[in-house]
Amino acid sequence: MRGTTRPGRARRWLTLTTVVLAVLLPLAVTLGRGLPNPVAAPLDWIAYSWLGVAFYAFLTLVVLEPVRWALRRWTRRPLADGPGAAVVEEAVVDPARRLFLGRSLAATAGVVALATAGTGAYLANSPPRVRRVPITLPRLDPALDGLRIVTFSDAHLSATYGGRRFERVVELVNQQRPDVVAIVGDLVDGEVAQLRGEVAPLADLVSEQGVYFVTGNHEYFVDTRAWLRHLPTLGIDVLHNERVAIRRGSASFDLAGIDDRTAASSGIPGQGADLDAALDGRDDSRPVVLLAHQPVQVEQAAAAGVDLQLSGHTHGGQLWPFDHVVRLDQPAVEGWSRQGPTQLYVTPGVGFWGPPMRVGATPEVTVIELKAP
Repeated sequence: MRGTTRPGRARRWLTLTTVVLAVLLPLAVTLGRGLPNPVAAPLDWIAYSWLGVAFYAFLTLVVLEPVRWALRRWTRRPLADGPGAAVVEEAVVDPARRLFLGRSLAATAGVVALATAGTGAYLANSPPRVRRVPITLPRLDPALDGLRIVTFSDAHLSATYGGRRFERVVELVNQQRPDVVAIVGDLVDGEVAQLRGEVAPLADLVSEQGVYFVTGNHEYFVDTRAWLRHLPTLGIDVLHNERVAIRRGSASFDLAGIDDRTAASSGIPGQGADLDAALDGRDDSRPVVLLAHQPVQVEQAAAAGVDLQLSGHTHGGQLWPFDHVVRLDQPAVEGWSRQGPTQLYVTPGVGFWGPPMRVGATPEVTVIELKAP
């Protein structure tokens, strides 16, 4: 599409603004984690918000391109071959019409982009919805019927997400009166020193039988070991390729957790998903619920006879239409599905990564209610 502004001061200022916004994004990516939160927050908010707006402006312009082509003849004025002569079929471009069309399409793209990004920002920063999902496990003892596993993922605590918004997540979890709380990865996007205050509300989680955590891929972008030392001080049990028994009276099932699938390539000794180690020696007569950050890890879970896997990672796509891209790598984007003999539930997460917005992907705290057959 041709320029919609005439040469002059306005165009120079708009060009400069666009260049500055474009430069802020690589600065936020490269410097964001090394800056104090009060400095990083405005940088990240501006840079990533601009990215979201620019993406939807580009998408809208792509959709409008056929409209421009359909109207391109309207931007031409016919030529007449002298006074009183018949109109010649060939025409010359009418600059006024072309400018009006260009500005109209650009304004439409701007309005759509700003409205979409604004709605997405409001949704991403609103309290998560609570979704209740009953799941029947064929081997579950009737004494465990109704046991509640409250799960969430992908908080991505950072300079742009935390504070009161994360406190509300903890409050929502507690309101569900969980028997078990399961945090399935990508909790943080920064170091302990930066996010100590943001993660502190986790200490307020109340659960009958514990709060459990497994790593996501973003835990390996920072000092993983420091976080694995810090989380237990908040009452969080890290399941590192291991399992625990969840009991009610004499009845029980196994809750297992494995590292993220990227852990093995992180270069950190001892890290790497090992489902065999997590399940070694277990009683096969009772069900097992597996916490694994990425849905694709269900391939191993199904081969091992896992009854239910709880995952996150996808954000439900976060920004439509990226949910279709996610399907190229993951077997499910959001919600319940059956993967062979294993049931899979993918929670869309409570936070965001990159643009501080969610379009077509509502943040969620999930209450898994186990049912006996």
